This record gives sequence, C-alpha cells and structure tokens, in this order.
Amino acid sequence: MLLKPKTMFDGKVLTVYLSGDIDHHSARRIREYTDALIGELKPVRLLLNYSAVSFMDSSGIGLIMGRYRMMKLYGGSVSVVSIPPALRKMMELSGLGCLDVLEGGNEENESA
Repeated sequence: MLLKPKTMFDGKVLTVYLSGDIDHHSARRIREYTDALIGELKPVRLLLNYSAVSFMDSSGIGLIMGRYRMMKLYGGSVSVVSIPPALRKMMELSGLGCLDVLEGGNEENESA
C-alpha cells in the first residue's frame, strides 16, 4: 500500500519527500498527488527529495521530467536533492544533468 509522500511548503518552496521504490504504479500516484499540490499551491520551486528512495526505474526519470515541464509552465524550477549514489548515476546517464535539476551530493539546498 502506497502512502502519500510527506510534503512541506514554506510559501515558496514545495518539498516532496519520496521513499521506497518508484516504478510505473507508484510514479503515477506520486505524479497525480504532486501535480495537484503544484496546481493548488503554485510554488516557485519544487524540491524532490530522493533520500529514502531505494529503487527507481525509468518511471522515476519520467516523474522528474514531467514535473520539470509543469514547473516551467508556472515559471518555477525543480531541483532533485539528496540523491543516493546509484540513483544519481542513473539520472546522469538519462540526461537529467543537462536540465540542471540535480543538486550535488547528499545535501539538500532549500534556498528559493
């Protein structure tokens, strides 16, 4: 059973704390939940925190790219933070590094 991801909103930055495995089924639920929050709150910046994600397939890449496009439409930005090393390698190989959304190391940068 997938629970809604933990979130935090400070008026400008919406942080979504992802956890567990991100596959086709969980990515769809996360996407729907996150998109609804973005539409309601209209954040300036979206942080996707991957610190507790243990597995991700290509659906996780699609999740990031879709939120990137959505935030661009709202005039905002996306940052992926606290990325485990194995997932970072996959993200870099997928080309996400070219979008400038991957934050360095395992540190979370929450400045807006």
